Amino acid sequence: MTKQLLQTHPLSFVKRQTSNVKQRTLLFHVSRLTFFVFACLVFWSCENDVEKVNATNERKPNIEEAFKIESFLSQAGLQRAKLVAPYMKRYTMDTSYLEFPRSLHVNFFDSTGKVESQVEALYGKYLETQSKVYLRDSVVAFNVKGDTLRTPDLWWDQNTRKFFTDKVVRFKSSTKVIYGGKGFEADQDLSHYTIFQPTGVLLVPDSMTAQ
Repeated sequence: MTKQLLQTHPLSFVKRQTSNVKQRTLLFHVSRLTFFVFACLVFWSCENDVEKVNATNERKPNIEEAFKIESFLSQAGLQRAKLVAPYMKRYTMDTSYLEFPRSLHVNFFDSTGKVESQVEALYGKYLETQSKVYLRDSVVAFNVKGDTLRTPDLWWDQNTRKFFTDKVVRFKSSTKVIYGGKGFEADQDLSHYTIFQPTGVLLVPDSMTAQ
């Protein structure tokens, strides 16, 4: 009887030891799986937090609306222009600007306060920080003499008091009509102008000779 106990005892010990190894191996794999799941959850949470932060950082401009606008643009204490429009939107962000999506008309004044030229368009934008007005869609500018400029878009610089564009233009004076294909630049009163690379026809009245 004692012999039998001594013979069976080592076998029982090996079985218990093998069982303990299996349990430790199982616990190791369970631990690795738990860690992997936890890491995935943390990564997913961090990614969502970044998306939330990015969404929060996407600032939207403040927009103000106004109707029946009549505004004066001044510089150095002198009125430079008067703007009239049926509707205006003001965008305030890093760069503020005024938008006139329903047409506008602008009178430009000389140093004495008299109107020297006018311009109108179906769309306009005033860039406050740059002191520039951008006009587009059926732009027409004309002075007191009747000289008339037509172009798809036009800029006015408040500091230099000049018009300019890089689009095709049609300029009509009392003596001629000129078409330009590569831009235009002129003083605010349209008295001195440059048409870059004119591509159209020069028309002269029959009573005058070509100059």
